[in-house]
Amino acid sequence: MKFKKPLLALSLTCSSFYSVGAAFQLAEHSAAGLGRAFAGEAAIADNASVVARNPALMAQFDTIEFSVTGTYVMPDVSLTGIDAPTSVDPIALNDSSIAPSAIIPAMYLVVPLNDKFALGFGTFSNFGLATEFDDDYAAGQLAGETSITTVNFNTSLSYKVNDQFAIAGGLNVVYADASLVRNFGDSPMPLPPKTEAANLAGDDIAYGWNMGLSYDFNENHRLGFSYRSEVKLELEGDYSNGLPTNLGGLAGEVVPGALGIALPAIMEFSGLHQLNTDLAIHYSAMWTGWSSFDELAGYAAGVDEPVFSKKENFSDSLRYAVGASYQISSNVTLRTGIAYDQTPTDEDHRSISIPDSDRIWISGGVNYSFDNQSSVDFGVSIIQGNTETFTETDDLGQQWTFESEGDAYIVSAQYNHVF
Repeated sequence: MKFKKPLLALSLTCSSFYSVGAAFQLAEHSAAGLGRAFAGEAAIADNASVVARNPALMAQFDTIEFSVTGTYVMPDVSLTGIDAPTSVDPIALNDSSIAPSAIIPAMYLVVPLNDKFALGFGTFSNFGLATEFDDDYAAGQLAGETSITTVNFNTSLSYKVNDQFAIAGGLNVVYADASLVRNFGDSPMPLPPKTEAANLAGDDIAYGWNMGLSYDFNENHRLGFSYRSEVKLELEGDYSNGLPTNLGGLAGEVVPGALGIALPAIMEFSGLHQLNTDLAIHYSAMWTGWSSFDELAGYAAGVDEPVFSKKENFSDSLRYAVGASYQISSNVTLRTGIAYDQTPTDEDHRSISIPDSDRIWISGGVNYSFDNQSSVDFGVSIIQGNTETFTETDDLGQQWTFESEGDAYIVSAQYNHVF
């Protein structure tokens, strides 16, 4: 970590809800998808949430359909102190819960215009994270309070080329709101641990695009492909710190601040195969272009150079999922799935503000149809992450060593209505 101005340093990570995907990625677009570990999402057209994963699947709809989803995420992320500067007992680094629980909502509407075109609208989130530490946490310069909320407003149009092939394109308006606080913690400086090293809040609206393809070999076998573009955000708002002016600080004065974040591109390939009238299998491979998230740099008014910068050195990552659906009666379908989610973090740049690791998803779910017009979906996932040990260096050159463990439990419910 390299700082251009003494004592104004800050390590920032981003997103809105605790992320249970790689880094700060959110996959929780629907309860139906959660029940199969999001296997086959770019090929399955069972409700209006196709707007989020592959809008080409809107060509499969011949009536208006609406879906609304609520997902509850219960993270279990803990830290154990392994080593610390000589003045600090490593036990002081222990924290049994650094990520709060959260609810992730989403809504979708698909409107067929004729036998060729369909229009879709969606409100959902692709990225989100929150981590919280006490104001007097010993390693406060490495992580305090961090959150960023991202909301994607998506409009897409699909075109049915023929009975087998469909294409689609869409525009995205992404709103992001971020806030973070870093405190000095235990250090050789004559400052109380709660002294703010940085306090930043800001928001932005940016734009992106997405596209999708689907190909039906026949009524039982389909492949799908989707792509969502990178979105570059310039979060602008207020910046301050509590450092005395004689140490190069702002002494609580609030000035304009800004931070640039690149939300990475996402690409997914999926397959759906209906083996018989009751049983279907599905699979997905998702690529996320995390290499665009190389470095964070924050700026304050009146300072040409970044007041802080942090090398992230993320790499592109892959997520693989396989699942199955089984219709046990005319109105009940069971789902299950398993996924492997690869972390993009560099083992030499791990951070307690993103305590990320490779993880396994184990999921199950059910769909219940009340009649031909309305149905509900329920899904649940258990996510198991690896245990990681790593060392971080703070702004003053102090080294802190941690062991992190991160699991999560997710439940989701969804209502679907056909008009």
